[in-house]
Amino acid sequence: MSQKPSLPQTPALTHYSGRFAPSPTGNLHLGSLMAALASFLDARSAGGKWLLRVEDLDPPREVSGSADSILADLHHWGMRQDGEVLYQSQRESAYQAACELLLSQDMAYWCGCSRSELPDSGIYPGTCSQGLAKGKKPRALRVRTHGQVIQFEDRIQGRVQHDVTRQSGDFVIRRADGYFAYQLAVVVDDAFQKITDVVRGADLLESTPRQIWLQKCLGLAMPRYAHIPVVTGQDGQKLAKRLKSDPLSLSDPLQSLRKALQLLGQETPDLDFAGTLQHAIAHWSLSRIPAVTTIPLNPGI
Repeated sequence: MSQKPSLPQTPALTHYSGRFAPSPTGNLHLGSLMAALASFLDARSAGGKWLLRVEDLDPPREVSGSADSILADLHHWGMRQDGEVLYQSQRESAYQAACELLLSQDMAYWCGCSRSELPDSGIYPGTCSQGLAKGKKPRALRVRTHGQVIQFEDRIQGRVQHDVTRQSGDFVIRRADGYFAYQLAVVVDDAFQKITDVVRGADLLESTPRQIWLQKCLGLAMPRYAHIPVVTGQDGQKLAKRLKSDPLSLSDPLQSLRKALQLLGQETPDLDFAGTLQHAIAHWSLSRIPAVTTIPLNPGI
């Protein structure tokens, strides 16, 4: 299938601006502390801005009070954002405008398939790409992928190549329940906040090519990406707020800070909390982070 022309590209961003964007689905755990810390240290070591964004677009998954708790915990660990916190729940008009733009360019289409009609592979076969079948009603909005093969250089994981059509298919940007999809919201908000560098967990590595394709479709600048390893528990599963993985102890922040730095391959000098954090900023090195996607949590660390 031939590629649709993308919209004109915006100028490349020149000043470092990073972000941490938690979803309010529970308390911070060691894995989320690592992601926050990595993005914070990368920004501060570059003399750049560090912004916070609460990804509160999925009310059924949210935990009451979680957003405030996460922000308070980040401040407790010495990570203070620049400027106001951005809440995705207040950005729906921007996401709607992006959807309308994609529809007007025939870069998106309405899909009438129910969950039971989707393949087990999760790769959408384009059933509704040429229009809804008779009797079908529009449910979800999908973006056309046009046989795109996306390549990018991850600052930790190296070169990544992904055939979006074959490996993801035309993906959803507005869900059947009416909520805007993560893939769309994160792209629109990274551009709005002028994010130049995204440092986050490797569980989102496969989402990145889809986001890069959306950036191309919307004419938005592409940030640099760096995906840190995801910490897994003794059961081999990723630590997750919604699974109530062990929350961080506020009583000994230094121990948690040192543990996170060790897992990130950074130096951990014998200093107090403030000294350790300042040392981490001054000696931060992405090259020390293991170029793997998962790290098992060693109880001895």
